[in-house]
Formats: sequence, structure tokens, C-alpha cells
Amino acid sequence: MTEFSLIAIHGNGGGGFRFERIKPFIPPTVNFLAPTLPGFSDVKQDPKLKTMKDYAFKLYEMIQHEAKPIVLLGTGIGGSIALEFLQHFEREVDALILHAPVGTRLNQRLFPKLMKPVLIRRFGQWLFSSTIARPLFKPLLFQSPEQIPADYLKKFFDEYRRCEAFAQMFDIINDAWFKSLRVSSIPTVLLWGEKERVLTPDQANDYQTLLPNSTIKLVPNWNHFPMIEQPEDFARQILTLSRELIKQRNSNEQ
Repeated sequence: MTEFSLIAIHGNGGGGFRFERIKPFIPPTVNFLAPTLPGFSDVKQDPKLKTMKDYAFKLYEMIQHEAKPIVLLGTGIGGSIALEFLQHFEREVDALILHAPVGTRLNQRLFPKLMKPVLIRRFGQWLFSSTIARPLFKPLLFQSPEQIPADYLKKFFDEYRRCEAFAQMFDIINDAWFKSLRVSSIPTVLLWGEKERVLTPDQANDYQTLLPNSTIKLVPNWNHFPMIEQPEDFARQILTLSRELIKQRNSNEQ
């Protein structure tokens, strides 16, 4: 018997492989799916996908037959796509977990400003994924890169090199898009690592106006990629939160 479906939506640069290390800790009673969207990892980019709405509809096409109840887990830009998904298919989802999503403060953060020129995006993508620069980026992204299997890290960086949609995300995930989102009452957890350095934990508060039925969960010792660095703890947290959110949703409907 399936408890619920957990749909994990990856961030920029990578695909469903980002969640590979948590799979051994997902029980068989949970239908776990980590799809790779077009343009990411080894999946060819679809020229018809030009807006956030296009990606949301594509995601719906990929998950529409999964068993309910459904919990969406979006991390990074995966959180952005999950937010757009709610604008069109909120009735298809029972709960939402946003792990350090992208959306708020896009006009204030330095990194999005730096990545506005297309040439800078292309160069940044090449530099980040180059074998020469990897020793520099590993300690910036991970607290203990030596504890992550070498073959996993190789694929992690290789996926950035092949990501055809990497630059596009900086165009379609912008301040105007975020401000256009309608309020959703879906039960939500805003999940952040206390040591997050890419998208700082104080951003969590910004999402509560958009998601009034949300709570904030801060986890000690998590940085930007806990699904890679602490896969067992990440899985345990996600499973516990999913069950609590589904229980909350059922209680609200009674």
C-alpha cells in the first residue's frame, strides 16, 4: 500500500540524480519520483518550454498519473517550478515542501545580477563544471566533500556542463514572475539549512505572505546540498514533514 507520492524537483544545473543518495532511505511504502526536466542533465532541451508556466505544465505531464496524496518537494529552482505548478494544478497537490527555493530578493541578490549577461552565464557554467576548477568549488559547496563518493561528485559537476536550460532559468525566474504569483493555502514547510550560504535562511520569512499556511523549519548543520551530504537525515526530515503535512491537510478537510 502506498502512503503517498513524493515528487522531488531538482535545482538548476542538475537533474533527478541530485536525489540519488536519499533513495536507499525511502521506504517502499512511499512512491518516490525525481524526474529530470527537459534541458537538464542528459535530457534534451525542449524549445517549446519558454516560460515558467510551460515548465509547470511539463511537470504535470510527467507526474499526473502518480498515486495520491502527492507531496511536492522543490529545491532551488525546483521550488520555483513547484510554486508555478500551484498556480495551475493546486488541486492535484496535497502538500508542499520548499527547500531553499529561488524567488525572493532576485533584484537584491548579487549572484542573479552577475548572471544577467548571457556570456557571463555561459562562462560561469563552463568554469563551474570544469575539471580544473572543481577543487576550488567543492569546499565552497560542501562542508565535507571528501565524504561524498568521487563518482557521484564527478557526475554532479558533469551535469552542470551538459545543462542546456541553465542560462534560460535566469531569464524566466525573475522578480516580475515572483510578484505575479497568487497566494496559495496549501499546507507547506519552508525548509532551510542553518549553514546555507547560497540562499540564506532569512529568506524563508519572505514566502509566508505567499504561503500563509506555512511553517519554517531550520535544520542545524545543513548547507546547500543536504540531500547529497546528509542523505539519511535529509530523507528522514522530508518523510516526517510529508506525513505531518498530509495529516494537516486531512484535518483541514474534515
